[in-house]
Amino acid sequence: MPNAALLELYARGLGVIDEARLEFGPGLNVITGETGAGKTLLLGALTLCLGADTASTRHALSDDVQVAAVLRDRDGNEVVLGRESGANRRVRSTLNGVATSAEALRVAGESLVTIHGQHDSLTLRSRADILALLDAFGHVDTSELERSRRRISEATHERERLGGDEATRQRELDLLNFQLEELDSAQLTNATELDEALDQLRIWTSVRDGRTAVLEAIEGLDGDREDAVLASFARTIGEVAPVAGLEDTVATLRDALTSAREAVHDLRAFAERDDVDPETMARLESRVALLQRLARKYGGSLAQALETHAALQRERDRLTGADAQLLALDQELQELLTRETALAGTARRERTAAAAALSEALTSQLARVALGNASVRVVVDGDDGAEAQLVFAPNPGRPEGPVQSLASGGELSRLLLAVALVSVSDGVVTVFDEVDAGIGGQVAEQIGDCLAEVARGRQVLAVTHLASVAARADHQFVIEKVVADGATTTTVREVTGPERVGEIARMLAGVHLSDEARALAERMLSAAM
Repeated sequence: MPNAALLELYARGLGVIDEARLEFGPGLNVITGETGAGKTLLLGALTLCLGADTASTRHALSDDVQVAAVLRDRDGNEVVLGRESGANRRVRSTLNGVATSAEALRVAGESLVTIHGQHDSLTLRSRADILALLDAFGHVDTSELERSRRRISEATHERERLGGDEATRQRELDLLNFQLEELDSAQLTNATELDEALDQLRIWTSVRDGRTAVLEAIEGLDGDREDAVLASFARTIGEVAPVAGLEDTVATLRDALTSAREAVHDLRAFAERDDVDPETMARLESRVALLQRLARKYGGSLAQALETHAALQRERDRLTGADAQLLALDQELQELLTRETALAGTARRERTAAAAALSEALTSQLARVALGNASVRVVVDGDDGAEAQLVFAPNPGRPEGPVQSLASGGELSRLLLAVALVSVSDGVVTVFDEVDAGIGGQVAEQIGDCLAEVARGRQVLAVTHLASVAARADHQFVIEKVVADGATTTTVREVTGPERVGEIARMLAGVHLSDEARALAERMLSAAM
């Protein structure tokens, strides 16, 4: 599969960089320039494109800034990652020209570019990355172990779905039986029973509450009291009856009295109804309370309670019929766990052997990367050896410990270079930020050789201040800072031919170039070819 490649990097308004565009080539690409010219800013632009979101990157994007990286993935497709901020300091991320998130940029870029910086590299700080490095180096294949573990997880989940072990399943059945018994004992008829019962209760409550008023009306109209209305009315009619000429009027009054007494009879019949006796009312109120409680407990409505009843019955049937399935799952799980133990033991042995070989390979490279006094080894732990870490000691006699705790920024960068030398190329663009900081002479030549060697298997980008490293590059870019009329501008360009000789000479002798420096630069470039 072809390697990934960084084709182009663009930055505008980033620190001292007004505008810069670099088109990289295969092999080793180096960026050189005087201190403070902005070499590291260019790598900062790439970091931004890869979705970095830290306090420093947010500060870098606080003004009118635009950065973009054009990459080619291992399928030959171009991928464009971009970040920009406007005057309102709102940051916008784009992937192939479409707005996206910084996290999406990180995911898209992590399989294409790895940056090994002195301060921000996490490659050797993550146990997962160390384990991936170890497995790739030792050709450790744990796919079968991973498949077994996935199946164990699936089977365990299925077992739990069927009720788990006997005790757990019995507890679930006990709860289901209790709930079903509660619903069955209620003898729910239909989803509208509660509404119908509430309507009937409202009617009977109205009748019950109205009966007291009716009885009082009966007593006041035609009761045994002397002041009963109809009794007084009857006496009054008797007093009027003997008067001649009022016979028809008296007859009308007596008819009214008769009608009133018939109406009172109807009132008495209403008050003596037995269809709303206290016992009947109590039974209806109790039924309504039961239905309301079940509705609240099983879904919020009687219709939902009926659906829950059906679902509970299905679940009980499933659990009571799961014996055969559980037996088969238990047998499968026992076999899987036995196999998982064996596969984990194999992985542990293979990773232990790979760790010893990788430790030896890394140790053989330490002197080449200016870590001749250091020691490093890979240690593994855990039933499958997956708990891997890199143990480092910077000098003899010093205690060793995890590399993330004891290695300085420069040591970490050079250790990453040693890792790149011995590991199988993963085809990603590998970036080294000042891996040669603090070294010189013969050691610097070795670092240049190492970078060139790594670049034979992948595209490499390095920021350097050493001529012996720059001379080994396939492509060299110079970043220059110019102050004119009180304004500072920065430019970047690829140098070839005489210009490159001049830049290598400047790196050797400083701004005061000599014929000797140019001659040495030419020899270094010739030797590197």
